[in-house]
Amino acid sequence: MRYAAGSFGKMALGARARSCGAAVALAMAVSGAPALAQNAAPEAAPSLVRMAPQSFADLAAQVSDSVVNISVAQAPPERRSGSGGGGGGGAAPNLPRGTPFDDLFEEFFKRRQQQQPQGEAERPQRRPTSLGSGFVLDAQGVIITNNHVIEGASEITVIFNDGQRLKAEIVGKDAKTDIAVLRVKPEKPLKAVRFGDSDRVRVGDWVMAVGNPFGLGGTVTIGILSARNRNINSGPYDDYLQTDASINRGNSGGPLFNMAGEVVGVNTAILSPTGGSVGIGFASPSSVVGPVIEQLLRYGETRRGWLGVRIQQVDEQIAESLGLGRPRGALVAGIDDKGPARPAGIRAGDVIVRFDGQDVRSSTDLPRIVAATPVGKEVSVTVVRGGKEENLKVTLGRLEDGERQAALGGGSSGPGSNVAPPVTAVQKALGMEFSALNAALRKQYNIKDNVTGVVITRIEPTSPAAERRVQPGDVIVEINQQPVKEPSDIAARMKEAKSQNRRSALFLIANAQGEMRFVALPVE
Repeated sequence: MRYAAGSFGKMALGARARSCGAAVALAMAVSGAPALAQNAAPEAAPSLVRMAPQSFADLAAQVSDSVVNISVAQAPPERRSGSGGGGGGGAAPNLPRGTPFDDLFEEFFKRRQQQQPQGEAERPQRRPTSLGSGFVLDAQGVIITNNHVIEGASEITVIFNDGQRLKAEIVGKDAKTDIAVLRVKPEKPLKAVRFGDSDRVRVGDWVMAVGNPFGLGGTVTIGILSARNRNINSGPYDDYLQTDASINRGNSGGPLFNMAGEVVGVNTAILSPTGGSVGIGFASPSSVVGPVIEQLLRYGETRRGWLGVRIQQVDEQIAESLGLGRPRGALVAGIDDKGPARPAGIRAGDVIVRFDGQDVRSSTDLPRIVAATPVGKEVSVTVVRGGKEENLKVTLGRLEDGERQAALGGGSSGPGSNVAPPVTAVQKALGMEFSALNAALRKQYNIKDNVTGVVITRIEPTSPAAERRVQPGDVIVEINQQPVKEPSDIAARMKEAKSQNRRSALFLIANAQGEMRFVALPVE
């Protein structure tokens, strides 16, 4: 998947669309929009297909004044006098080499730099300016845009449809959802729009794009909602709306409106092999960004719920090994020692299938649900453990506190013992070779002291373990939720799995740093 980068013809894999070169979908509609035409099919053969409105002119006129351009100036990098590599008028640009004029160019810029007045080298360069889009959420001056539009800005100017320009201050921003809240001080109330319910938007509904593509100013395009619940791997809360309304760079941060005049999304990224619109744009739904904006307005920061677990996706092999019947829920691969999950009784190997009354269909659902739950709330969590459902009570912590703890307490364990390692037996199974952990192997694979189990020393390239990215130096901690301490334990666990007619066994595997994940491997 590709996203529009900052300049024409250049693409970045997995990068967010940037305001000074970002291609982002904007779609808007407003209350009072023209009604859809009557069914086009004859009465004898009624059809669900309806014709497009004859014109969107009234709709465009109503929403245009609520859409703004965001002009961002960034402070130039610090320059040092006499560094020789400084910018400004005396520095030679990055010209292509190997031409007959190399010597002439070099001499020209050398003379120009020598003739430059003293002190001019310290003069700041003209600050680069980027253009994005945004919209007015409150008539008193609250503006919404993308975080990446104003990232690193030293000065922000909001430009309105009538040409009015107002300086803006940052109220708050959130990189995880790519949202920023700005505030301006208008002399009279602005024309504002409101959020709608993105959960009610259906695939095929009309949307209108209004924004600032390529810095041209207000531009209107029409499209439909193409898909829902898109995960583009840009962050922990990916749940994008997809639209085919024409999107191009400079539209970043604009609103996606439904035909009732409500904002159902904030546009962030596109899929594009050329840097321009190919009909696949993405917007963060209002159900995700709405609560974030409320927190930024109230506190100037986010306050997300925190469970304190590390999760992974449940695939068909894992579902079979756990007796789930079908892939569902979020598999708990690790527990934070200081998080709320541990005292509540949640364990590694549990599959969370419901959280606070909401079904957890996959691992991507859980982070969004937890983050949107108030800090300090006691919630009911349903887990599948040993093939049976159990209900637990958890009082949520605050995600930002957990992230600060992790940043402060990320020290590594001390060195391993210098005692000569005992002779250990190496066993083979499932295309792998294992050995009991000792000081020599810890040193060889840089395995932390708090990691325990059986170390994998060799893997056959064509084995199922190799296909699932297991590698030498990984440590098998558990099999089928039972601890493994010696290579002989592996054979015993596999024998048990075969006696239970299981087609696969669930391995809990830690890497050298202690990060764990579950891997289902065939018993045979």
